[in-house]
Amino acid sequence: MVGSAIVRNLKAKGFTNILEIPSSECDLRDREAVENLFSIHEPEYVFIAAAKVGGIVANRDSPADFIRDNLLIQTNLIDVAYRTGVKKLLFLGSSCIYPKMSPQPIKEEYLLTGELEPTNDAYAIAKIAGLKMCQAYKKQYGFNAISLMPTNLYGPNDNFDLESSHVLPAMIAKYHSAQEGGYYIDMGGPFYARVTLWGDGSPMREFLHVDDLAEACYVAMQEYDGDIALNVGTGEDVTIKELAETISSVVRFEGETVWDTDKPNGTPRKLLDVSKIKELGWRPRISLGQGIRETYAWYKKNVVVQ
Repeated sequence: MVGSAIVRNLKAKGFTNILEIPSSECDLRDREAVENLFSIHEPEYVFIAAAKVGGIVANRDSPADFIRDNLLIQTNLIDVAYRTGVKKLLFLGSSCIYPKMSPQPIKEEYLLTGELEPTNDAYAIAKIAGLKMCQAYKKQYGFNAISLMPTNLYGPNDNFDLESSHVLPAMIAKYHSAQEGGYYIDMGGPFYARVTLWGDGSPMREFLHVDDLAEACYVAMQEYDGDIALNVGTGEDVTIKELAETISSVVRFEGETVWDTDKPNGTPRKLLDVSKIKELGWRPRISLGQGIRETYAWYKKNVVVQ
């Protein structure tokens, strides 16, 4: 999702010499494969969008996979990029690097000031290691490596698989399936669709359209050479319940939403302070309502089997 958005952004700005490497063509966990890739193509600027990502279920069930794969991917890319003379590298982390009970909105300097959310701490630790590696390579070697820490992302090419997706695409898939006849129960009369969601709906989350992130990546690659990993988000958040109501309205869902309070809520709130990235001139342009409508249209066109 992120890589394709960055490519769309660069092509729209007139860049043509863009090397796109899908995971099917190069296993970035393989050091030798990465070395061969850089040796053949000699890239000058590198955006690290590659990562093993997933929602609360995937992180809970496969923590070893998340910490191993992400450490391997980012270590190989950062080190090989430095050793082959890359001019500048941008590493993408995640807002989950911040403490679970961090003051809100979350400033960049709150990193490592408290305990992480346990449901995704393996992934968070890998991302913290990546941004620290960028800082260390800048300090010791003078390598121009910068980091951005985006909030929750969504948009075209998202993962809508219910076993591994994040909350927003998972809701789109659930509500669509229910509305189209996927889940029905007898309520003592007509059949009503029911969608069951985790937690109680109270956690607050910030959502950024992936095309807005892509523009932030472009701006940072052009304008930023600092050590701090910059937050990227909208500066606004909604409750998970409000998100569900918005998505169900967009899908035109006519059934019932049930909250499974035996399942975890995750971090109570995670709102980023985005004042530093805004100082570079960047602003998010796509509202959450507009973004959800466009993402649902993309989902129906490209994912749903008619």
